[in-house]
Amino acid sequence: MLEEERKYLADDGFTMPDLGLAGRVSAREPVTLRATYYDTPERLLARHGVSLRYRKGDASSKVWTVKLPSSRAGIRHEHSRPSQGAGVVPPQLLDLVTAYRRGRRLAPAAILRTVRTVYEVCDADGELLAEVADDAVSVLFGRDVALRFREIEVERAGGDRRLLDRIEELLLGAGAQAGAFVPKHVRAMEAFAPLDAPVLVAPARRRTAYAGDVVTEAIRRDVVRIFKHDPFARLRETMPNGDTPVHQMRVGTRRLRSDLQTFQALLDPHWTARLRGELTWLAGALGGARDVEVLRERLHRTAAADPLVPADPRAVARIDAALAARQDAALRELDEALHSRRYVKLLDALIGAVEAPRLAPLSWERAEDVLPGIVRKPWQRLVEGGSGVVGAGELTPDLPDDDWHEVRKRAKRARYAADAVSAVVGPEAQQLAKAVGRAQGVLGEHQDAAIAADAWLAAAAAEPGDHDLAVTAGRLFERERAAVTRARADFPAVWETVMEDRNIAWLK
Repeated sequence: MLEEERKYLADDGFTMPDLGLAGRVSAREPVTLRATYYDTPERLLARHGVSLRYRKGDASSKVWTVKLPSSRAGIRHEHSRPSQGAGVVPPQLLDLVTAYRRGRRLAPAAILRTVRTVYEVCDADGELLAEVADDAVSVLFGRDVALRFREIEVERAGGDRRLLDRIEELLLGAGAQAGAFVPKHVRAMEAFAPLDAPVLVAPARRRTAYAGDVVTEAIRRDVVRIFKHDPFARLRETMPNGDTPVHQMRVGTRRLRSDLQTFQALLDPHWTARLRGELTWLAGALGGARDVEVLRERLHRTAAADPLVPADPRAVARIDAALAARQDAALRELDEALHSRRYVKLLDALIGAVEAPRLAPLSWERAEDVLPGIVRKPWQRLVEGGSGVVGAGELTPDLPDDDWHEVRKRAKRARYAADAVSAVVGPEAQQLAKAVGRAQGVLGEHQDAAIAADAWLAAAAAEPGDHDLAVTAGRLFERERAAVTRARADFPAVWETVMEDRNIAWLK
């Protein structure tokens, strides 16, 4: 579940204002909570906005909770499980922090005793809109109290953000202090020693950018995408925008492989070869699950494409059932990979790639002097072709699907390269990346339709005696090949916009 909250500091003299101005208010009886936060010796969880907590003392006593960061401050993903015994972390929660602890042992890192008074803010019908918690926190060190602080925590329930803004006005007016969103356990840990900077957070940019800075940042962004989506791939959750974490992990893996190849001149070739080999293994595990995921999505979309000539729902259901079985098998293989020692070693290698990439001497040259020439290579391969692949402008409707697919792969690499250097080169590189992205979208639709068409024929061939299935598969095949034809017809106009001088002048 998503948790959205805001935090405020208050001193001992703070008095809770009249929250009735925000809604109907009722106060619960104060409770005393004891929370033990677990972390690695290096505080790897806390450094990356992750927490693993065992708490007892309230109505939901003896509960383990993992909180994972989101892209927005104050919003975290929360997952809880009941206790299975003192000091025994539920396996499902331990699994969710795999990418951040990477096999390191976990031990108590902070113990907090909190006296909490909760005020419920409801609407006229009694629906809970928000909870305001007044927490008097004691950070324990053995039997001693090492630190005390008071914190006001406002958690959104059924209300909107305007309600949170109104409560904030009341709290600030009463003397509370707003500040950076700092979780309690982080504040507690930093009372003993400051936390090291998180590896996956971008460092401050240097005044003079070197080529090595750009490739390091590209590597960091790719690794962040893999780490960020790892827990949700294990949960098999669909994201709010309909995307899936398996897809995003695969994108991060493919993009990192591409960036390591594009920027090979800036890196140690033996190091990149080993890393790319392991990424190829991970991409294979993710690809099996993702490919079937795409086929199932496309099956239902293609079947419903023409409401005047609907596909036989029973035949579509049989195809989907076969795909679902394939997907389950692929997800089991992915689970094995994500739970393997090989994967944990790869995660360590990825962190090492961010902390200390193996840079070649050319990486210390000024970025603007080196990077356009590096990006020019994948761009020329896309435009001019070579190695048995035609250039993008030479694609014609009569060429095989494989030729179109090869151009798509080269478009992806050229787009990644332009995007990676855009912070230094400027908006021209970003314009090119977006333009190539649009062309890549058409090529991607072409590839997905071509693969789906073959899949529907294969489904019919697997059941040669099923007439209804054969008819439905044939109809689906025709619709997919029509989509292939449309993509081929659309591509020249899209490619013409890519080749506009405003996009490519910086590469000449």
